[in-house]
Amino acid sequence: MKLSFFGGAKEVTGSNYLLESEGTKILIDCGLFQGSNYCDDCNHEQFQFNPKEIDALLITHAHIDHIGRVPKLFKDGFRGKIFSTEPSKDFAEPLLLDAEHMMREESARRGTEVIYNIDDIDGVLKLWDGVKYHEKMNIGPFEIEFYDAGHVLGSSSILIKAEGKKILFSGDLGNVPSLLIKDTEYFSDVDYALIESAYGDRIHEDVERRADILEDAIEETVKQNGVVMIPSFALERTQEMIVEISELIKLGKIPDVPVFIDSPLAIKLTAIYQKYGRNPDYFNDKFLARAHSGQATFDLPGITMSQTPEQSKEINGIPAPKVIIAGSGMSQGGRILYHEMRYLPDPRSLILFVGYQSKGSLGRAILDGARKVRIMGEDVDVNCRIGLIGGYSAHADQNQLLKWLEPMREKVKKVFVVQGEEESAEALAQKARDLLAIDAEVPSVNTTVVL
Repeated sequence: MKLSFFGGAKEVTGSNYLLESEGTKILIDCGLFQGSNYCDDCNHEQFQFNPKEIDALLITHAHIDHIGRVPKLFKDGFRGKIFSTEPSKDFAEPLLLDAEHMMREESARRGTEVIYNIDDIDGVLKLWDGVKYHEKMNIGPFEIEFYDAGHVLGSSSILIKAEGKKILFSGDLGNVPSLLIKDTEYFSDVDYALIESAYGDRIHEDVERRADILEDAIEETVKQNGVVMIPSFALERTQEMIVEISELIKLGKIPDVPVFIDSPLAIKLTAIYQKYGRNPDYFNDKFLARAHSGQATFDLPGITMSQTPEQSKEINGIPAPKVIIAGSGMSQGGRILYHEMRYLPDPRSLILFVGYQSKGSLGRAILDGARKVRIMGEDVDVNCRIGLIGGYSAHADQNQLLKWLEPMREKVKKVFVVQGEEESAEALAQKARDLLAIDAEVPSVNTTVVL
């Protein structure tokens, strides 16, 4: 059995792995490389394999850094089947259409070709099937089973058996406990594992304190008559913010200020959350109890969903204090940019990051202390306060990643540390070696190992 790393190696994004056995070839994820912009040159490069020879594609979850190049795969000749959980399948269409729109706009500005179009997305969706957790399936010599990764709704770790060996792909692992979904599943009997490492060198704040930190941040900004800007990923983070802020208002812990969800994509994805909102296969007991008690879940009073451009512009006319939750999560595009241009220079306001900020992103520059940033061709001063709540990250931190590895320490032959910047991946690999006596390696991109 051969395993090749064609993305997500010494970098967070671009997840893409090829597994081969007895002439059958399957891919695990086919994500977009994300950094300074959507049209990074690496997204235009040819695949290091022949897409026409791929029998199937398995998707761990629907974030664009895991599915963003699937239409390019189709465009280049892939016609195999695609498998993911049902929620991931539902999320794929709006997320891919949104990515295509942003890439098309960026390509027009840069004078480059787009890597795929809407017809390619339509072709992909016709090949896509949904599966349930713990439902075994076979593709050639591979036996495949999806498990709950606890990262976002429908996210998976994928266990694959072939040639008498078991290899586990972590996908992205969750920061538990989640406000919404069930906890990450653990494994002991595996021979090889790939583990993500986005936060492999960091420890989040106590998740039990994240609501308190959010409460303090909003309260302080309201007292100063400022604006809270929250760049938020449309999938999971926005839905968590809706639930958390609504609860804080309901309990009287923060003032009843206007709250705006200014993201058409997040609104579409929230409707999918509502579709599955009472399903015990995906949501945790605490959230299900809330749903079954008759409380609203995501469609809540006091929160305005700004769907159209006109509704987005109307937010400017609402006097401070107010809270604006808008995409994109790393300030790489979307409506958050317009609010940042308006309020980053305001010392009374706050930009509050609640998710990972990749190297090269605008969000990372602001978080790292840049006093001036360039947005849509204009220089913008950064005078507002800057906040970060790691406890809302959907990614496991170093301690949680090691906890996921610990049950397999007696059996696993090798662990490949992926989907993290090189320093983060190396830090986690070293901890796995030192604390768990696990043979852990950080693979390089475009390398192949024989298992």
